[in-house]
Amino acid sequence: MEQTWFSLLPFLIVIAMSIWLKKILPGLVLGLILGSLLVTFDLLHGLQQTIKYIVKTLSDPTNINIIGFLYLFGGLVGMMKISGGMKGFSEWVGAKIKSQRGLLSLIWLTLPFTFMMPMFRIMMIGPIVQSIMEKRRLSKKKVGFVMDVSTASVIVLLPVATAFVGFMVSLVEAGVQEHQLDMSPYHVFLLSIPFNYFAISMLVIGLLKTFWPSSKKKKKQNNHQAQKNLDHEHEAHPYHGMGIKEELSMVKAQPWNLIIPLILLLGLSLFLLWQDGTAKGAKTIFEAFSKADSTFIMLLAIFITLVLTFVFYIFRKQPLDEILYHFFEGGNQMMQAIILLVLVWSLTLAAEDLGFTTFISATLGTFLPDYVIPAIIFLIGSAVGYFIGSSWGTWGLFMPLGMTLATATGASIPLTVGAVFASGSFGALTSPLGDTTITTASILEMPLVDYARYKLKIASIGCAIATVLYLVTAFFFI
Repeated sequence: MEQTWFSLLPFLIVIAMSIWLKKILPGLVLGLILGSLLVTFDLLHGLQQTIKYIVKTLSDPTNINIIGFLYLFGGLVGMMKISGGMKGFSEWVGAKIKSQRGLLSLIWLTLPFTFMMPMFRIMMIGPIVQSIMEKRRLSKKKVGFVMDVSTASVIVLLPVATAFVGFMVSLVEAGVQEHQLDMSPYHVFLLSIPFNYFAISMLVIGLLKTFWPSSKKKKKQNNHQAQKNLDHEHEAHPYHGMGIKEELSMVKAQPWNLIIPLILLLGLSLFLLWQDGTAKGAKTIFEAFSKADSTFIMLLAIFITLVLTFVFYIFRKQPLDEILYHFFEGGNQMMQAIILLVLVWSLTLAAEDLGFTTFISATLGTFLPDYVIPAIIFLIGSAVGYFIGSSWGTWGLFMPLGMTLATATGASIPLTVGAVFASGSFGALTSPLGDTTITTASILEMPLVDYARYKLKIASIGCAIATVLYLVTAFFFI
């Protein structure tokens, strides 16, 4: 199909509905149906085309590898959660905390044991942090901010063994295939990590908030706010809250049940990536990671880790029924992300049949300078990400646009990809609709809107820094 502005309609519908409904899935469904109808110009055939796009998406081996990885990873998280691994580690360290700085340091120290998935990390350390805070007058907003920054701004920067890696690489893979680029998707992902300027900026700000000494006036304000929070009626979220703490309080603390699976997953991921890349002729570790079939390797690593962890838990006398139940419960918690991913892939197919790439190349690509593309993508994506509260949704919406604009204008692809991932990081960290914001506010018993505003003020600094860095990097260095 020739280039046409119709190709923009599915994405505009998704963005508009996501902002209106505060949910991205209904918009994705409607956008996909609309795209299919525009392709066929027939109601019945359009609905049939919708199913064909979904089936085509599910028939792709790479897509199935990603879906399998996400479900199995969720299952592993469920098993580790109920086994009491993080609880044991946190309780041991928590007994040594004597000050606010010590508590904030603890939050950072738990990263090597909880970095795999944001919700997993928040739900594991949140109740422990809350129990420590109850004994001291500490600023809940500051503690919550450090929890969220050390989660959202770190996990997106890690190249292996997180729930984000598979999703992020898959989006890059779709762009590479669509534009027939002679690039390894995982290599592009690795190159984009240093360009996630927002996450890096917020990581620095978070460390400064942790270790920079507060003034006496600020300490007095924090103490006053901490006392005020004790009696403040907080806004609860129907899917989070005290149930988290009640469930975790019944789990027996066993730190090795988390440490062993984590070491296995990290070690296997790195080793298998290196082995696969070497088998394909790579001479260095970095080249091996670039040449390896990352989506299959991640699935293989999580599968082997699951099998060995299952055997390990049985020897540790974990009840079989309990392990299986929480494996499926953890996997099912990833189904929303999986459905979102399938719909994004299918929507991309519909948009391309409508001539999306050609239209962008023939319009925006003709007058936008290449050096402004990453900054524009970051700012628009951040705004949308704030309203929908989903990093995954923001990435899914803007990666096709970012890759298309970068290809059309000659902008740096790794820089643009980094800008897309940065925009999702902004939305996930600042939005009052974000899972981490809702969960942290609920566990620490803070007013949700007030807490979100507190984070937005600080994140605005990181947003401004990132925007300037994208303009400077693209103009002077790329």
